[in-house]
Amino acid sequence: MSHAVPAAFDGKAFVKNLSTAPGVYRMIAVDESVLYVGKAGVLKNRVSSYFNATPKSARIMAMLAQTARMEVTVTRTEAEALILENQLIKSLKPRYNVLLRDDKSYPYVLMTQEAWPRIAMHRGPRAIPGRYFGPYASVGAVRDTLNLMHKLFKLRSCEDSVFRNRSRPCLQHQIGRCSAPCVGMVPARDYAESVRRAGLFLDGRSDELSDELLKSMEAASVRLDFEEAARLRDLVASIRSLQARQYVDGRAADLDVLAIAMQGVAACVLLLAFRDGRNLGTRAFFPKTNGSENAEEVLAAFVSQYYGEQTPPGEIVLDRDIPDRELIEHALSSTGERRVQIKCNVRGERAGYVDLARRNAELSLSAERTSHAAQHARAEALRELLSMPALPSRIECFDISHTMGEATVASCVVFDAEGPVRGQYRRYNIAGIEPGDDYAAMHQAIERRFRRAVEEGGVMPDILLIDGGAGQVAQARAVLDDLGVEGVALVGVAKGPERRPGDEELLLPDGRSVRPGAESPALQLVQQVRDEAHRFAITGHRGRRQKARNTSRLEDIAGIGPRRRANLLRHFGGLGGLKAAGIEEIARVDGINDALAERIYATLHGLDVPERPTPDMAEPTSGTRSEG
Repeated sequence: MSHAVPAAFDGKAFVKNLSTAPGVYRMIAVDESVLYVGKAGVLKNRVSSYFNATPKSARIMAMLAQTARMEVTVTRTEAEALILENQLIKSLKPRYNVLLRDDKSYPYVLMTQEAWPRIAMHRGPRAIPGRYFGPYASVGAVRDTLNLMHKLFKLRSCEDSVFRNRSRPCLQHQIGRCSAPCVGMVPARDYAESVRRAGLFLDGRSDELSDELLKSMEAASVRLDFEEAARLRDLVASIRSLQARQYVDGRAADLDVLAIAMQGVAACVLLLAFRDGRNLGTRAFFPKTNGSENAEEVLAAFVSQYYGEQTPPGEIVLDRDIPDRELIEHALSSTGERRVQIKCNVRGERAGYVDLARRNAELSLSAERTSHAAQHARAEALRELLSMPALPSRIECFDISHTMGEATVASCVVFDAEGPVRGQYRRYNIAGIEPGDDYAAMHQAIERRFRRAVEEGGVMPDILLIDGGAGQVAQARAVLDDLGVEGVALVGVAKGPERRPGDEELLLPDGRSVRPGAESPALQLVQQVRDEAHRFAITGHRGRRQKARNTSRLEDIAGIGPRRRANLLRHFGGLGGLKAAGIEEIARVDGINDALAERIYATLHGLDVPERPTPDMAEPTSGTRSEG
């Protein structure tokens, strides 16, 4: 249900027509941006509380002053309203809601959705079809978990390109960590059952898994399949042994412990996670409070949003009570596969975990605040160096990377007042220039970035850093002048004579060049941004170069046709194995003579291809090897 209202919003008139049903309300500004999303068990009562005479915080008053209209959506239950509220907060990112920052950098265990699923560590957007378990506190925790998975369930970890081209089992099978589905050494039904059981284990349901395995073991014994029964017995013993070493509070724990620390409007939520008794470590989150100083409100928003995205454990322990605790508990239980309990005021060992989480939250927040203060000091020093009227709110840096002109890539990284904004990084694949021409590459990258911004009204940086000397800076200046871009402070970052960090020369917008020295906070910020641009460019270049080399067709090599290509890939198990082979090994493949082996090796390794003729270049018609 939507209500259109005048710009001078009359909240009391709006409330008169509201339903008493549960639902979600949205406060919207004049520019149609969403200011706030909230839920209510009784919409009329909750929304009217904003417009009565009760004193309100400065944050609420500022929000109401900007509200031009409101929209509401009625739901059947308050639990549905909570779920919808979380979805809208995530998609709309309202200005005055507490926002859980994206945690894409945290590692997950991924079980892919394929005919023969693989299990591996995953970071970044969850774009690969499959099940994601986590996020985990650290890469080490993921590796420990994967180590267990391979030992217990023998699932594959290899990439699909390797899996599809194997002709014999790999080392993982030989040491008992993979059932070798790549070469058909395990029936599809048995492998699928191992995948299902691994999912139960990763879900923290090892008791259920053990009971199931015991029943299967007894069934195998009844049908006299003693080998299968022994295998299941050993699997149960391994799981029970793991549980026996990792009990918490007298039973296998499946719980999260959460504590919050706040300094003004800065907040840190510390998560201490246990799954099936295994301590997965701690993880610190720094939600955007958007002006809220209420720790209970921030923690409630965190719990609601975080477990709206992640599978909750059976027990969540908090360092304090939160608003709507029972409602959130009910909503999490109704959307999951089991009952979820949210507890506070715990005793015994759990109280110790709460204290540990609370102390770590305070330490993490203090470290984060110190880091922010240092970042602000560096930004202030750079502002003074460039004689800018205000602190830079957006810094961009361009860098070029290639290998002797091959696979040239330009990177653009973005920093704001809080540090890197990785979601706005960009790479530009450079084409149509003379290989190795860094000036032309920089010109093309800068033009592509700023032409689009000019044509589409995109955001402009306050400072544009160019990793390079006067030549690269001149290219950037020419582009900005041609496009009529003004108000961007253009700064070149040239390496010193001995290329040592701290000796960099900065080419300033007014034509001066300075060497601030390694102790300069301004140079430290420039180095941080420049190094990130360099890292991002190198990563993109290597990926592009490797892709170009991996996707090069063997058929493009003179003398290689479909039959010889098939023989080579079958013999070495794929292009990776072929690239790792020497000339003598390649020459032993059916249909490959010494001269052709030398040509293949040189082409795959970027060497000069031998000019001497290769005898018998015609593709053989049988499986016998050609004689050179």
